Amino acid sequence: MAQDHTIAELAHHLPPAQRRQRRYKIAAIFLLSLLLLCAVALPFVHAHLQSIAVLDIVANKPLPWLLRETVAEPVTTQDFTLPTGNGPIRARLYIPQSHPNAPAIIVLHGAFASAMASCGIRVLTPELPDIKDYHVGANSIATIGDSAKWMSLRDGDQPVGVMGLSFSGGLALLAASDPQWHSSIKFVVAIGSQDEMARVATFYRTGEDPLPTGAPERLAPHEYGALVLEYEHLEDFVPPDHPEALAPIRAVLRAHLYEDWPAEKAALAALTPAQLALARQLLDTTSPITRAQLAHAETLHVEDMAGVSPHGHLSQLTTPVYLLHGAGDNIIPSAETVWMAEELPAASLQAELISPVLSHINLDGANPTAMDQWRLVHFFALILHAAESR
Repeated sequence: MAQDHTIAELAHHLPPAQRRQRRYKIAAIFLLSLLLLCAVALPFVHAHLQSIAVLDIVANKPLPWLLRETVAEPVTTQDFTLPTGNGPIRARLYIPQSHPNAPAIIVLHGAFASAMASCGIRVLTPELPDIKDYHVGANSIATIGDSAKWMSLRDGDQPVGVMGLSFSGGLALLAASDPQWHSSIKFVVAIGSQDEMARVATFYRTGEDPLPTGAPERLAPHEYGALVLEYEHLEDFVPPDHPEALAPIRAVLRAHLYEDWPAEKAALAALTPAQLALARQLLDTTSPITRAQLAHAETLHVEDMAGVSPHGHLSQLTTPVYLLHGAGDNIIPSAETVWMAEELPAASLQAELISPVLSHINLDGANPTAMDQWRLVHFFALILHAAESR
């Protein structure tokens, strides 16, 4: 205290010109500090406004007037064919009209594409033919990686972020961990994604997915997951002496998965009595017979499931990763995100959120609080800020 008083007295006895100069320096330092603070804070404020807009658009909520004026903008689209190692695929590029050269992100797939583009980010949505036909296979990893490489080269070797929803998120992580695509991927966002496919397949039969601690996460599994496995490996569920039943029963399962009820009704009507009995049994994913068949099918496809599982591939990953999962997800349980977070290096895991705002990949979770909503807004703000950073 005595030393401070002495310094103050010395400053007070400085000549007026020196006192003014000292005040100017203090004011200049304060102004510079304020400008630096604004420079750092404003991009994050803007990213949070963008995040609110994206989530409102995806949830089909009306945008507040402030966001309509400051964030949302018209979007144009370009449809084209994108070359990949698996052959040409359809793709769509969403371009914000006011930012035609904005940084890009790949979104696999859904409403997030147009919502993010309306906030000033270019968005590429390559079609994943296997995923579209309910096949979770290794071909899609290459398609994701080739799409990222194509977009990166198009933008002058600038890596691009990849956002994968559901099974695509796990496949995107595998693409990022592969040396041939690693440098093209700026970051990965995995939403409601698998870590180990065999563990998820077991969940469809048992309703349990163990956490890394050993404690099980218990949920009543949605029929969707088991039906995807049946559809993908239908030859394991149809008697081998009746191959003619494969196509008509596959048509039933496809229509059911797409929730195309008129098509399902027509497909069921086209079945023989024996085929109809088998189809109804497969549609009942809780029956002991179906669950026994699912267990047998798992033993036949151990290698296939390992090939679409990030588990065991993440410990050396240097790509930044953002993990999001619905707390009540009963298609891919949130325990899968906990497993991924456990394996990822601390330097790579940028954010992890298990949110009651989401179910699987939809914003329709039960009874989220205001703080839950804010955490989700902040999570997406981090992604939007990362996407816009060069």
